[in-house]
Amino acid sequence: MPLTAYDSAEDMKREIRHLPVLMSQVLEALRPAPGMVVVDCTLGLGGHSSELLRHITPGGKLIAIDFDPRSIDIAQPKLQATGGDFQIVNNNFAALPSILQEANVNQIDGLLADLGVASPQIDDPARGFSYRQQGPLDMRMDPTRGAPASVLINRLSERDIVAALLELGDEEDAAKIAKLIVERRRKCPIETTGDLTAIICEARDFTLQRALGAKLHPAARTFQALRILVNREMTNLERLLRILPDILRPDGVGAIISFHSGEDRRVKTSFRDLYRAGIYSAISPDAIIAEEDERTGNPRSRSAKLRWARRAAEQER
Repeated sequence: MPLTAYDSAEDMKREIRHLPVLMSQVLEALRPAPGMVVVDCTLGLGGHSSELLRHITPGGKLIAIDFDPRSIDIAQPKLQATGGDFQIVNNNFAALPSILQEANVNQIDGLLADLGVASPQIDDPARGFSYRQQGPLDMRMDPTRGAPASVLINRLSERDIVAALLELGDEEDAAKIAKLIVERRRKCPIETTGDLTAIICEARDFTLQRALGAKLHPAARTFQALRILVNREMTNLERLLRILPDILRPDGVGAIISFHSGEDRRVKTSFRDLYRAGIYSAISPDAIIAEEDERTGNPRSRSAKLRWARRAAEQER
């Protein structure tokens, strides 16, 4: 059955706000051309995917993966309008080897993974990603799989909460926040985004009104850490980095856009180590960031970092 691009005018506005980051830099790194087989590990709303599909057509094939059925509903008509050969898979990119096997593809010419979260996911209160809107504390990319954030935040030990906030959120007040979370959940389970936001603001000595006007909302880092934990994002990234050399053809390129220091550190380390081992013939010397005009026009791009690695040809190894 055909899928509609938008259920409402608000959906359209949300998509317009969600601009694909570092597009020109992605194209420069991957150099997509007709006939190539390319994987977009994070379809999102189809911004990167549609542009990649345009460049590899005719004769190429795009395999686009996303864990969020709602994002697929929005992106599919965009790819259909672009034309060309594409396949959309509702799964996690950690399952990439089996996805490629089912598509009868052994190796690929290029891969992109944009590890950010789409604006419609954040903006929809029912998804539970936003500390600015009241909703169930869910945060699952695929609402039909796994445990919501409310289950984790009410189950994790104080020590584990501290570790998650430090590693996944760079949260300096991790200990204070974790202590108050544990104290409050003894009295009443934490079920909503509002419940958790209020606890974080209290732990960090913010009123809710002052928090709304802050340059960085006091709950931002905690919500980021919890989202990464709920969706096993670090585990999935580490698996992608392990399998990437096996699925790239010689001279194929993998490119990853990260938005968090922990993600970028893992990508940098993996690419560097495999370059030194001769598995990759070239890597981006530094993280590639957005130009000033993009940073001004698309605030989401300010924290984006792109790194790429090129698979060595047989004679180079």
